[in-house]
Amino acid sequence: MQPIHMPFWQQQALSLEAEDTPIELTQAVTADICIVGGGYTGLWSAIKLKQSKPDLRIVIVEAKLCGSGASGRNGGCMLTWSTKYPSLARLFGEEEAGRLVTASENAVYEMDAFCKEHKIECELRVDGTYYTASNSAQIGSMDSIVSQLTAKKLNSWTKQPLEKVQRATGSYAHLEGLYSPAAGSVQPGKLVRGLKTTAEKLGITIFENSPMSTLIEGQPATVVTSKGSVNASKVVLATNAWMPSQFREFARSVTLVSSDMLITQPIPALLKTIGLETGCAVVDSRTFVHYYRTTEDGRLMMGKGGNMFAFANKVSPAFDQPSRYQPILQSALNKFFPSIPWHKVDTTWTGPSDRSVSGFPFFGYLRENPNIIYGLGYSGNGVVQTYLGANIIRSLVLEEDDEWSRSGLAQGPRGQFPPEPIRWIGAMTVRNAIRRKEAAEDTNKSPWWFDKQLAKLAASAGKSDK
Repeated sequence: MQPIHMPFWQQQALSLEAEDTPIELTQAVTADICIVGGGYTGLWSAIKLKQSKPDLRIVIVEAKLCGSGASGRNGGCMLTWSTKYPSLARLFGEEEAGRLVTASENAVYEMDAFCKEHKIECELRVDGTYYTASNSAQIGSMDSIVSQLTAKKLNSWTKQPLEKVQRATGSYAHLEGLYSPAAGSVQPGKLVRGLKTTAEKLGITIFENSPMSTLIEGQPATVVTSKGSVNASKVVLATNAWMPSQFREFARSVTLVSSDMLITQPIPALLKTIGLETGCAVVDSRTFVHYYRTTEDGRLMMGKGGNMFAFANKVSPAFDQPSRYQPILQSALNKFFPSIPWHKVDTTWTGPSDRSVSGFPFFGYLRENPNIIYGLGYSGNGVVQTYLGANIIRSLVLEEDDEWSRSGLAQGPRGQFPPEPIRWIGAMTVRNAIRRKEAAEDTNKSPWWFDKQLAKLAASAGKSDK
């Protein structure tokens, strides 16, 4: 078996911590609430529950280290649900769609304020986002969405002059761009480890390297690990991509697909030359998106979604190795930043994203047990949305009748994927068809001046960071 490859964000975050031995669960304990999973969903939920009712005894059990899952390996792009308004309206109605869009944009600023209040140093920068067209077929893809948002007085997007788009995003590969200030970027590993520290300061007990082996349902319920157990009045299941392998009822609720990322060595002079000087997140309009952002120490992180689909939703060892799609990442880097050579790439990694049928997370009660709550299905867009998901989990745990417990997101999964092997074969067929379609669109993307502009940029930028 190949050794586990730790994602860059998690490795960097852990290197800044004291070398303390993680605390494992080695005995039977009792709690009011036991949360299984020490990522964003579990930690935000624990914090919000503790803030609502400080007397609650809350225990978190994490299989590895807090942040070992998607929370420590995502791209760190803080994006909202504003671009998903039409889908939200179709699924949940216009009123709820508007509420969720507004809540997701407010969440960006609330997370920033929380991190400042609790002194979580996680490079959180509310510098907005550009949603772009990286070939001619994508031009105008946001027009209908912006029109609907504007009609409902929800719109935070403004179309920017092309020259400004290309300068702000650092790439002439973009042919159109809209900007929203309600977004940004964060070092995800530092955020999740900072949330762990904050949770512990609030009095929340966290056991790491303590994977759940069995959940004994009942009142109270019991979470059993290899060396101990937690007897709790309420249990929250927050393992996300690992849920289908633990609970068969979710086997067809999500499909696991990789998002693959690279990060460069520090190249601040080069990034400044090509215009990347903020923490703005950049995302293009294709189905399997390109996304990128910079770091405070002058690195470029770039990712590409929709590569590896897991058969039977098994989180295979490939998710803990350097990306097996490095040629795709290299092609993306060359497309957007031809002046950045591949040898400037520090490392690559991958991670499982739990894509739901609707493209939105879902929450509810496991097998209708009112004392066992779950949430998953963030579909590759969870940095901000886990903060909102924690509102739903808090309301369900506390049995509150409010806008979060009544939300359409709190009614369980919407739809199912086909069973295996049909799902996997279908997913691969669709993936390959989308790749062919977008490759064909890319060949017709460029106005006559495109290559000349790229060459000019490469020549001027290539003088730095060699």
